Amino acid sequence: MEVVIPGERLGASCEYSSGFGTYVRHGYVYASMAGFRSVVDTKNGQEISVYHDASRQRVVPVPGSLVTCRVTSTNPRHCKVSILRVGETSLKESFRGLIRKEDVRAVEKDKVEIYKCFRPGDIVLAKVNSLGDVQSYLLTTAETTLGVIYAVSEVGVPMTAVSWAEMQCPKSKVKQFRKVAKVDIRQVPVIVADLRDDR
Repeated sequence: MEVVIPGERLGASCEYSSGFGTYVRHGYVYASMAGFRSVVDTKNGQEISVYHDASRQRVVPVPGSLVTCRVTSTNPRHCKVSILRVGETSLKESFRGLIRKEDVRAVEKDKVEIYKCFRPGDIVLAKVNSLGDVQSYLLTTAETTLGVIYAVSEVGVPMTAVSWAEMQCPKSKVKQFRKVAKVDIRQVPVIVADLRDDR
């Protein structure tokens, strides 16, 4: 990453918005401190920032990003989620996402019932479809490796996947419908523990 010094011109303000560690003057974005120059894609275009630590650059979801989310609410048309992780990076601040009924599965989209796919509290692997509106990102789980990776039963026990469409409570033996992701089960506890640590 490029190292910059205070007062260094970073780019035109018509091309970049001013992020952390920068300011705008006479149509240009300048560094307000010494550090590493970072450019990221946002909903409003490219944002330029400066960080003391290269590892602290802001990570935001972009189309194609693999994201880990927590379901916050559902209705017959879609489910709302909080995006907690982009790729392997846990976020300091979550982003809002939306999984629409037509983006849950690749086939038989007209037969999808949201309440049989996701429930509030579920941890879901999804992919960013588009930036959507200013309120949230549009996500998809229409791949076999995407969907619910962690869910808790009504008795508070983590459930296990028994098929691509069901999870079961090992204590009560009760099964619940889900859009289950086909993932390496050994990775799930690591992902969930990472999210808990950051929350």
